[in-house]
Amino acid sequence: MSLKLGDSVLVIDENLSGVIRKVSGNTISIETTDGFLLDFQSDELVINKASSTFTRELFSQTTINAVVSEKEQPSKRKQVKRRAKDRYEPTLEVDLHINQLVRSSKGMSKHDILTLQLDTAKRQLDFAIRKRIQKIVFIHGVGEGVLKVELEYLFGRYNNVKFYEANYQKYGLGATEVYIYQNVMPN
Repeated sequence: MSLKLGDSVLVIDENLSGVIRKVSGNTISIETTDGFLLDFQSDELVINKASSTFTRELFSQTTINAVVSEKEQPSKRKQVKRRAKDRYEPTLEVDLHINQLVRSSKGMSKHDILTLQLDTAKRQLDFAIRKRIQKIVFIHGVGEGVLKVELEYLFGRYNNVKFYEANYQKYGLGATEVYIYQNVMPN
């Protein structure tokens, strides 16, 4: 068996492996995985076929040095570019359609549905104020306009918000955008 420098070897009758660093006649010095240099006779070592074939297959296209240098280069952080139009998009959207709030509205009266929608809107608006979220869109749909009127009444009770129609291209007529002033205390 021909052992040469750089071969990965296993030690017979011991749980040791390493790489050949020096060959002096029948005495072979190996560097263990822990970094120690140990001397063995050539008949006490066998080539670690699994390691050598694995390494050759893994790096068959490139050299080991090229892979190591690639890993050592710090990667530049890529900053996500946002269009100016996207920067002003609201960060929170709340869909107040009843099928988005409950699994089934079966058995609920119109009053129960409206109450649930208004409670959800108030809870989400209070959450946005607490978390200092500046813009929030409430999607209420067109319908008969009852929910929209009730939402306007709800938003009118806050002195730190202004509300207006949301982006028509994105939401159509069925959404209201709320802007929350951050430096005004809510009442």
